[in-house]
Amino acid sequence: MKILIAFFVLFASNIFANDLSTYKALGEEVGLTKVVDDLMVNLLKDERTKRFFEKADQKRIKEKLVEQFCMELGGPCKYTGQSMSRSHKGQDIKHSHFFALVELLQQAMDKHKIPSTAQNKLLAKLAPMHKDIINK
Repeated sequence: MKILIAFFVLFASNIFANDLSTYKALGEEVGLTKVVDDLMVNLLKDERTKRFFEKADQKRIKEKLVEQFCMELGGPCKYTGQSMSRSHKGQDIKHSHFFALVELLQQAMDKHKIPSTAQNKLLAKLAPMHKDIINK
């Protein structure tokens, strides 16, 4: 029984360490802020996503994205925004819009030379949210 408990403790600490290493690979909160700043620039330039962000409170959106990314990766942040379904309700967001945002986020991470493994881990954490963001 002690071996089983030790295994689960070790397994859980490995998961946390992996998330924390991804958080560090993204540059912690400072690095996440830079990536999110560039993401917002990309979102405002892209015809597929511009309409969702140009009249929105961009400063707040960036702040909440940094909180969310940080928290999802095991950083010290706490997400204080609304639920994904509530904050995206009624915006007529389609799969194509969601995938455009993912593409633009990858471009922002590439600009900051974030390793592809760290990018993939962040995207894997965010992917399940699509069901709450896309308006059917």
